[in-house]
Amino acid sequence: MRKPAAPTPSPRAIRGVRAVAAVAIAALAGGLAACSADPVTEQYLKNDNAGFIASDFRVKEIPQDERGEPVEWAGVTETGDELSSDDTAGDVTVVNFWYAACGPCRAEAADLESVWQEHQGDDVSFVGVNTYDQADTARSFAERWGVTYPSVIDVNDGAVKLAFAGATSIQATPTTLVLDREGRIAAILIGQLEGASVLSTLVADTLAESA
Repeated sequence: MRKPAAPTPSPRAIRGVRAVAAVAIAALAGGLAACSADPVTEQYLKNDNAGFIASDFRVKEIPQDERGEPVEWAGVTETGDELSSDDTAGDVTVVNFWYAACGPCRAEAADLESVWQEHQGDDVSFVGVNTYDQADTARSFAERWGVTYPSVIDVNDGAVKLAFAGATSIQATPTTLVLDREGRIAAILIGQLEGASVLSTLVADTLAESA
């Protein structure tokens, strides 16, 4: 027995199906747009200075007998002062790579400042390296987040980042380095600090090393 032929859809039904399909396509396009990489993500994927690491905090300590040569660097701070490795020679130096719109940089600012204040009176220097902003933005950040140590403005020529390139790759922000008294990299902290204690311990341990 033959099955009856399927009824032919009416013009109204066809228009309804087309309308539903159009809505579905529009929704899919909107979803794809919402899931597309935002500018900061795209910059990170390109290893742009403005990329940032929001998680996966990692620490690498380098034994004294495995450290490379001292890193020589120089730049101009947000207040227009010249600052270089000559000025921090003999100190354990913390170098933090950051920029103002970086969320993890804002989140860790208080921890960095806390360790800086803890080691006032010790042979310790703190230096920020702003990889993306001009001086006025860096000054506003320091005022907003209570940062009292200087930052070199590195966006124009990347000279400080380049100076450290031979010792370690600064792929994204924030990255924090602890330099020993000789200016060699003793520890690398990648990503947002998970509190002040780890950095404080690394600074204290590096201070305790034989000069």
